[in-house]
Amino acid sequence: MTHHQQRVLITAAASGIGLAMADAFVAAGAQVFICDSNAATLAATLASRPALAGQVCDVSDEDHVSALFAAATAHLQGLDILVSNAGIAGPTASVQDISLADWRTCMAVNLDSAFLCARLAAPILRAQGSGSIINMSSTAGLFGFPRRAPYAAAKWAIRGLTRTLAQELGPHGVRVNCICPGSVSGERMDRVIAAEACSTGRSEEAVRKDMTQAASLKCFIAPEDIAQLALFITSPAGARISGQELAVDGHTETL
Repeated sequence: MTHHQQRVLITAAASGIGLAMADAFVAAGAQVFICDSNAATLAATLASRPALAGQVCDVSDEDHVSALFAAATAHLQGLDILVSNAGIAGPTASVQDISLADWRTCMAVNLDSAFLCARLAAPILRAQGSGSIINMSSTAGLFGFPRRAPYAAAKWAIRGLTRTLAQELGPHGVRVNCICPGSVSGERMDRVIAAEACSTGRSEEAVRKDMTQAASLKCFIAPEDIAQLALFITSPAGARISGQELAVDGHTETL
């Protein structure tokens, strides 16, 4: 098993991409602790997967993140891999129609959470001289994204945070990368499509078709595709990969 007894913490992992990664890490032999802001979804996930442990956490809240790390490191007896997966779509609107409150909420969940988690993971991983951090960016962090300014700004910032952390922690044997998913199939993407359709007056079918056509492979990405990349870059096979922005998007040149 590529991740035998590796200790993994994944945020926002009761469903979607996070859960796909949790399942993949468990299958690879890791011990996995997850969190989610939705208590009911988290309880159902933990009940259906006895190998997982976890707790409710608002990862944009400093005290919540501190409590999460205390619980996770106690349960896992340390930490080897952190995946900062939490994110929200934020508002879908032109910039003049976005409130400062909505901007800040999007930044808090998508960017502040990665900083708060990295700040607590860094001393643990530095002290043991090994480990890996994955931050979740997006293809929205590679291009401009009309009507999604807060989300795009946060995902661009994740790339800068990732490269900086890679430089800071690399000398201590710690690797830091970010994954940039394209359009990932699932309930969250359905909500994004619905919001875009509402904002532009187009049909959901037309929005979905345009998103599919934007990729060279003409398809959406599965959460399991992201999970497999996460496994690879945190495994011995990815031992020399750090400071990278790795897209899993079917090859998207523009949004």
